[in-house]
Amino acid sequence: MRIAVTYENGQIFQHFGHTEQFKVYDLEDNKIVNTQVVDTNGQGHGALAGFLNSTDIDVLICGGIGGGAQAALAAAGIKLFGGVSGDADEAVKAAEEAFADDDDDADDFDEEYSKAFSKSDDSDAE
Repeated sequence: MRIAVTYENGQIFQHFGHTEQFKVYDLEDNKIVNTQVVDTNGQGHGALAGFLNSTDIDVLICGGIGGGAQAALAAAGIKLFGGVSGDADEAVKAAEEAFADDDDDADDFDEEYSKAFSKSDDSDAE
């Protein structure tokens, strides 16, 4: 599984369409095995969904994201967790915990992720 996070200086970048970098996490058996920071090469908004799809991303964690980008991600089969703020690595650790607790029920995963993320981030997501 591959998770991408909109990324700037270790934090979740808050505007999907303007992100210049993603931090990409490769997970195997619900554990992070590799990370890399990838430049978007100036692509914006709708092109970013295609960029993520072409790099085999399964899950996106980001701050703010518009409806058009949400629809493009959904069409590409990329699971979205928007409105997240704080440390990128901590957000992925929360997702990692949620995947470990998940029994392949998407609704349950959303609940597990919310619980896991709230343990790792004391700030309010906007």
